[in-house]
Amino acid sequence: MTTKAAFSPSEWQLVLEGPPTAGLLVITASHGGMFRETIAMSKAYAEARAQHGESELLDEIVAEKPGMERGKAHKPEDLRDQGLNCLRDVTTLLEHKATVEERDDYRRFVLTVANKVAAAHREEGKQVSPAEEQAIQDITTALGMGGS
Repeated sequence: MTTKAAFSPSEWQLVLEGPPTAGLLVITASHGGMFRETIAMSKAYAEARAQHGESELLDEIVAEKPGMERGKAHKPEDLRDQGLNCLRDVTTLLEHKATVEERDDYRRFVLTVANKVAAAHREEGKQVSPAEEQAIQDITTALGMGGS
């Protein structure tokens, strides 16, 4: 099993940034609902903590407070690009450091966070807005889970 000890401090920070980065990409995809969406992200972590023991790597990730390094993004497009680059980088890192099952667990958790955030606030009369759907598709692609 892969644990925090397998990563350098900067690599571990990257691993920790993946899930909240996905949540932030969805939060910023469309306007409104930021408070509910932020709470949804916290709930996703709490639910993952309740499943303790299924993945040692995920247990260590969700044991820490979700946070991320604030890049120098001044425009939403820059934030989006930085976020997707972060997810691509963490995917590459996990391909070298984690087992296939751990990578799959991590990807599922990142998408769970993104989907819970998207569903937390109705926008444009829909549970998930088209902009949020696009953000989730971009996240899925960045994680190497289909798409181009």
